[in-house]
Amino acid sequence: MTSDFTPSAIGVIGAGIMGEALISALISSGVAPATITISEKREERARELMSKYEVHSAELLANVASAQVLLLVVKPQDMAGVLEEIKGALNPDALIVTFAAGKKIDFIASILGGKRSIIRVMPNTPALVGEGMAAISSGPEVLPAHTHFVRGFLEATGQVVEVEEALQDAVTAVSGSGPAYFFAFIEAMVSAGIDLGLSQEVATQLSVQTMVGAAKLLATSDKSATTLRENVTSPNGTTAAALASFSQDELGKIVNTAMRAARDRSQELA
Repeated sequence: MTSDFTPSAIGVIGAGIMGEALISALISSGVAPATITISEKREERARELMSKYEVHSAELLANVASAQVLLLVVKPQDMAGVLEEIKGALNPDALIVTFAAGKKIDFIASILGGKRSIIRVMPNTPALVGEGMAAISSGPEVLPAHTHFVRGFLEATGQVVEVEEALQDAVTAVSGSGPAYFFAFIEAMVSAGIDLGLSQEVATQLSVQTMVGAAKLLATSDKSATTLRENVTSPNGTTAAALASFSQDELGKIVNTAMRAARDRSQELA
């Protein structure tokens, strides 16, 4: 990782699935495991990650007090309580990186007090396999080197974009919650395949690989999704029949309504 900002102490608060993905990303990007300290309530989970990644573990306030970078990987509903607990121990010059949906930079700064360097990130779960999509927004006190550092380790989990914070709720609706839409669609395809006579194993393999292949084709092609869809759709053919059914059931409206619901819930979490 090339950066003018090279922290010697990184604290990770919350070491669940996403917390582990971030630990792995930090190490993959060149951060020494010895500089990473986790705070995790579940002792067994903390021991598991210490053994797997050779990171340290510490009580919350001790970890916060020494951290030059603090990754807050906590649930939105827990954020206010955690911030109140740590604000007295936090290094005033620490870079704070938050991964909680809906919680704005101003909200975090108002609880912590003072001028704080805060970066807000919306990741998603494919980060676990290096195919994540993360969007970052930097607060007014954040230095370019801070943004470079955060972008650098997030790129080890997949792709990264920078957006204005006002767009983070829309990002949540598209990529943050997006994997669940995909999984729900696969569930529906598998169920339909079984209804058509396929075994669950075969229906699952057909559905999953079709989606993997289609996504890779779209990602590597210079053609739009619209063009690729049209290329598969022969007039009066089988695909046309399926797409006509989608259109009749207003698939576009269903997706739009669902994503607005996700966006609105993100706003409610603020």
